[in-house]
Amino acid sequence: MAFGDVKTNQGLNELNTFLADKSYISGYTPTQADVQVFNEVGKAPAASLPHVLRWYNHIASYSAAERQTFAAGVSPLKAGATTTTAPAAASKEEDDDDVDLFGSGDEEEDAEAARIREERLKAYADKKSKKPALIAKSSIILDVKPWDDETDMKEMEKQVRTIEMDGLLWGASKLVPVGYGINKLQIMCVIEDDKVSVDLLTEKIQEFEDFVQSVDIAAFNKI
Repeated sequence: MAFGDVKTNQGLNELNTFLADKSYISGYTPTQADVQVFNEVGKAPAASLPHVLRWYNHIASYSAAERQTFAAGVSPLKAGATTTTAPAAASKEEDDDDVDLFGSGDEEEDAEAARIREERLKAYADKKSKKPALIAKSSIILDVKPWDDETDMKEMEKQVRTIEMDGLLWGASKLVPVGYGINKLQIMCVIEDDKVSVDLLTEKIQEFEDFVQSVDIAAFNKI
C-alpha cells in the first residue's frame, strides 16, 4: 500500500489504516522505510490516530544513531510526496563510506536497481560492523483492569503514567469495554530488556490498589 502526503490528514488516515494490523512500514523489523515516514510525519500525531501514534512513539524510542543502522525498506510514499535524503557521512575521513540508504528512484524500482542498492547496503554494513549492537527492546501492551464501573479511569491512567524507570517509554492508550459498563485501560509501552523487568512494572501498577484490580499482558513483541 502506498500513502499520499503524510503531512496531510488524508495521508495520515491512510497510514493509520495501514498500521492497524502491522508493527512496521516494511516487514517485521524497523527499516529505513520507517525512518523515512517518521521524518515525514515530523511530530507525534493526534490520539484520534492510535495506530500511527503507537508506531511513531516506538520509532521515536530509538536514537538517531540507532535509526541510521536500520536495514533498507521499501518506500510506501506515492510519487510526488516529499522524501528524505540519505544520512550524511560522519566526517570527512569517512567520505568513502557514503551510501544512499534510501535511493532516489521511482517507487517501483527495477530488479537491477534493487540489486545494486542491496550490494551498497551490504558494503556499508560491513564497514560499520564494529558499531555497538542495537539495544534489545520489547513492545508491550498492558490491560489494566479497574474494580468497577465507578473507577475514575482518567485518574487511573494518570497514576500509571507516573511510573518512571530508566529504559521505559509510555505510548498510546485507549479504553476497551469489558462488559457491564466497565472499561479496561489498554496502554502500550516500550522497554529496554536489560533495564526494565516486566514483572516489576506490573507490580508497580498493581500498587495503585484504589484503582487497579489486576494487570495482564495483552501483547509482547521483541523489537
